[in-house]
Amino acid sequence: MMMNFRSLAVVLTVATLMADPDIAAAQPAAPPVAPGTAPASAADATKRAEALVDKAKSLYLERKYQDAEEALLVAWELNPTFDVAYNLGNTEYQLKKHKEAATYLSFALRHWPLLKGVAKLKPNAEKWLAESRAQVGAVTVTISMAGAEVLVDGKSVGRAPLEGEVFVDPGEHRIEARHLDYEPASQTVSVAKGATAEVKLSMALAKAEPRASAGVKTEGGANASFAGAGAPVTGQPPAPVEPPPPLPGKSWVPAIALGAASVVGLGVGIGMTVASNAASDDVDAQGSAIIDAGGQCKRPPSAFVDRCTELYDAGSREETFGNGARVAFAASGVLAVAAVTYALWPRPKARVAAPLRVLPEVGAQSAGVTLLGVW
Repeated sequence: MMMNFRSLAVVLTVATLMADPDIAAAQPAAPPVAPGTAPASAADATKRAEALVDKAKSLYLERKYQDAEEALLVAWELNPTFDVAYNLGNTEYQLKKHKEAATYLSFALRHWPLLKGVAKLKPNAEKWLAESRAQVGAVTVTISMAGAEVLVDGKSVGRAPLEGEVFVDPGEHRIEARHLDYEPASQTVSVAKGATAEVKLSMALAKAEPRASAGVKTEGGANASFAGAGAPVTGQPPAPVEPPPPLPGKSWVPAIALGAASVVGLGVGIGMTVASNAASDDVDAQGSAIIDAGGQCKRPPSAFVDRCTELYDAGSREETFGNGARVAFAASGVLAVAAVTYALWPRPKARVAAPLRVLPEVGAQSAGVTLLGVW
């Protein structure tokens, strides 16, 4: 709900007077509207409310709380904004009307603006609400049908869903819900001082009323009914269709696990690549040393047998680490694809398709991925 800047300015002016709890001010609009007449426009209503708030402010400072209350109640009807609710709640608090004070102060706090200028007033509202709340009871009302009128002890308090709690005097109260197309529902609860009672009302569709048969008067004065016209409605109205239960939300644990495993595979692949490169450098160095010494390893002389054996071992390590690196990189890619596929795959609506299968293919000189599934 928006608050006009003039009303806010009045609240900020009042803030300077709040140091003493006995000197709080009230705020909104102009002379009361004559009974049976409506404001010419929203702007006119706002101006009237501002004039009334200014008037209430003066009355409040003179400790004429009842007169200030009357002015603020009219202002509230004209312009039900946070600032009017704050001043009205403060005034009701001074009059020890704790139920009304809790109602208006809770509204003000729910709609408190994020402005530094009024932040200093919020602790006062919270304090007055807590003290008033401790003297009354509260009822939270949940109605199965949105738009149903909610009544407490026969008095309307709004339409479902209600924005906040309904504050009541301690004792027994009747909570009722009414809607044109539904059967009324009610519940009686007992609320203790400072306690909260919970009321949940479920409304059923109203039964269709039988319609009277339609007829036409004949020349002889008798009424002749049309065949089938206005026949009574039989059976029950169709029950409201229950919406299907919501599908469970997607779990992100598999995607996170697959992503983490992909990172590990990537790290292993990098490590094996480094080891394979080191073994390759060792092969090159040993091969060059054997050639420089005039030897060869195809049919090595006895003097070069050991050195050729070391060369073959280094070559074997190079191949082993290289193959391991390819497998690790392929596995990392597979896991990354699986993680992304899982994250982007739409949640099934009716039937679950066959799961996607990712199969790595690794050869001596290549590596790849095969995807198997149904689309």
